[in-house]
Amino acid sequence: MISFIAFNIFLGFYVLYNTSKKATLSNNLQIQRWIQHNPKPSRFVGLAILAIAYSLLISIKAVGVSSLIYFIQLMTIGSLVVILAPLKIINYKVVSVLFILAVLVELYF
Repeated sequence: MISFIAFNIFLGFYVLYNTSKKATLSNNLQIQRWIQHNPKPSRFVGLAILAIAYSLLISIKAVGVSSLIYFIQLMTIGSLVVILAPLKIINYKVVSVLFILAVLVELYF
């Protein structure tokens, strides 16, 4: 469940990152082009995804612990997105493999 929440945090932050005008953006996927051309609804979608991730985390942990985990994940994932996205390292294949590995580690270890 934590890996699913971390993926939602990544997804929400990446949507918000793609609405930025200062960032170096890529338009490989159709959804990325839509996000970049429609920044106002995309910001609402990104914030909604982040709010859903926070509410899911609160539902499985206590409020204090979930706030700490949420902000640590948000800072870590946000920093990685800001550093790795201009280098074109973040794509759907890498994210999919990392998500599957995270789910497998969470389930079996």
